[in-house]
Amino acid sequence: MQKFLLFFCILVLHIYKNCCILTLVETRQGLRFTALSYNHTKAQESLPFIISNIHVSAKCRTLNFQEEYIMKEKVVLAYSGGLDTTALIPWLKETFDYEVVCCCVNCGQGNELDGLDERAKLSGASKLYIEDIVDDFSDNYIMPCVQAGAVYEHKYLLGTSMARPAIAKKLVEIARKENAVAICHGATGKGNDQIRFELGITALAPDIKIIAPWRMTDVWTMQSREDEIAFCKAHGIDLPFDASHSYSRDRNLWHISHEGLELEDPSQAPNYDNMLVLGVTPEKAPDKETEVTMTFEQGVPKTLNGKEMKVSEIITELNKLGGENGIGIVDIVENRVVGMKSRGVYETPGGTILMAAHEQLEELTLDRETMETKKKLGSQFAQVVYEGKWYTPLREAIQAFVESTQKYVTGEVKMKLYKGNIIKAGTTSPYSLYNESLASFTTGDLYDHHDADGFITLFGLPLKVRAMMLKEVEQNKK
Repeated sequence: MQKFLLFFCILVLHIYKNCCILTLVETRQGLRFTALSYNHTKAQESLPFIISNIHVSAKCRTLNFQEEYIMKEKVVLAYSGGLDTTALIPWLKETFDYEVVCCCVNCGQGNELDGLDERAKLSGASKLYIEDIVDDFSDNYIMPCVQAGAVYEHKYLLGTSMARPAIAKKLVEIARKENAVAICHGATGKGNDQIRFELGITALAPDIKIIAPWRMTDVWTMQSREDEIAFCKAHGIDLPFDASHSYSRDRNLWHISHEGLELEDPSQAPNYDNMLVLGVTPEKAPDKETEVTMTFEQGVPKTLNGKEMKVSEIITELNKLGGENGIGIVDIVENRVVGMKSRGVYETPGGTILMAAHEQLEELTLDRETMETKKKLGSQFAQVVYEGKWYTPLREAIQAFVESTQKYVTGEVKMKLYKGNIIKAGTTSPYSLYNESLASFTTGDLYDHHDADGFITLFGLPLKVRAMMLKEVEQNKK
């Protein structure tokens, strides 16, 4: 067999120039190759060929070198169909001689996915995957954040932050499937997404190369939409993009973000009339309340207005109801991971309602110390997710704690939506810690008012001791 391997290596050099079918026959004299045919037409192209199949029997091993080229190395491109990622297809082929496999991960972008097949093909991609992870995103990324009460800097509900690790996981799956050597993303060198994508990919596939064109200023020379459009046209790609500037947006099932234009000046008010996609401002919302009733089981929403739905369906419907009533519009100047401040407007109508409903139920079912600890860890959870550290032991540990608190977060929540406001309208739970006999101003059997005397004495004892010490110090000064 060693002789076979050595001989095979030598043959590769010959096969580089010829296409042939070889038969390896086991004889009494040993292993013998027999050339059955040659194809000199392909030899003229000076390109190598690959083994397309290997047939093995008891006495004969056949290696078929057919008229196929050795596959180029593949790169999986995180593809949105926008101008940036469209320009990346010919750029990757030209710069690295890669075969480009596009992967669009559907997290609930809606009609943004229309026409991607034709666009990717026209741009030179060999293949396009459109992977629907809406339910996975809802159940395994959104809900852990909802249950944790994860809000970054008191305002941002982590719409983009939650989606990136889910997308990274799917990109790695496709890269493994295609035997790709690299994954490319179109995130800028100033933003958070580069960190989120790359930490996710590295955690799941440390062996796969990551290409970030916007940081490769020696080979990525395009600095504007005009440059990208010109590049595409030079490569025969005539697509319906123009050089007019618009907001930079990111959309998924949970939210839509807006950056750029007047938002780059914190002194300017957002142009909501030109910006909003999911809803209207509170001023333009109806002068009528919208009633919402939700039920939860162990911290997971199960029904909306009496109808049982999946989490993704509940969020979709809440987006509609919330958008109509001006819910969930946030204007924030946030601190990016890379150290700079940035301003954005987030529309999260359904998410805002869902988190408010969940919190409303927890008020009834969690004890004080658990709630206080959960709030602290929820803030840390938000930071971990915002920084792209989803695939870390810390995230798993915090989530494990949060999940343990959800055992009794079961019940019904009623709310009213009105001009940007979420108004409580009643909460019930079989695990309610609210006891009317204890809470009522009337005297009940469970509480003796005199018990407060001893409690206050002990609870205030440190204050009393300190006051006595200070008094003694003052007297000693005289």
